[in-house]
Amino acid sequence: QVQLVESGGGSVQAGGSLRLSCEGRTSSDHGRIVSNYVMGWFRQAPRKGREFVAVISRTGSGTWHADSVKGRFTISRDNARNTMYLQMNRLKPEDKTVYLCVASIKGGYNLTRESDYGYWGQGTQVTVSS
Repeated sequence: QVQLVESGGGSVQAGGSLRLSCEGRTSSDHGRIVSNYVMGWFRQAPRKGREFVAVISRTGSGTWHADSVKGRFTISRDNARNTMYLQMNRLKPEDKTVYLCVASIKGGYNLTRESDYGYWGQGTQVTVSS
């Protein structure tokens, strides 16, 4: 069983920055949980359901960002710390929502669908004021 715990959400003004973190926790992988999974971020878009934000490969060598955040957000990971990050710069009011950490055992890393992920965190709220 994998538990994903997000942190780092908060309130900022438009143009500001936040860094989200997602820690992977388990009692069965001897602390190496994160490196076993492709990981990513979704966000709960109002009236649109869940929207893909970014994904990162197991080693961190491959990343993919949604067009809506490309150039502003950067996904990264530190497998030694069992943690994944989302650096969000130049935030806009439309970025305001709940951000969810996800993990997948599937191969490859071009995983952009909700159904690609079997593990989800509870989410962290990001608020951007204009």
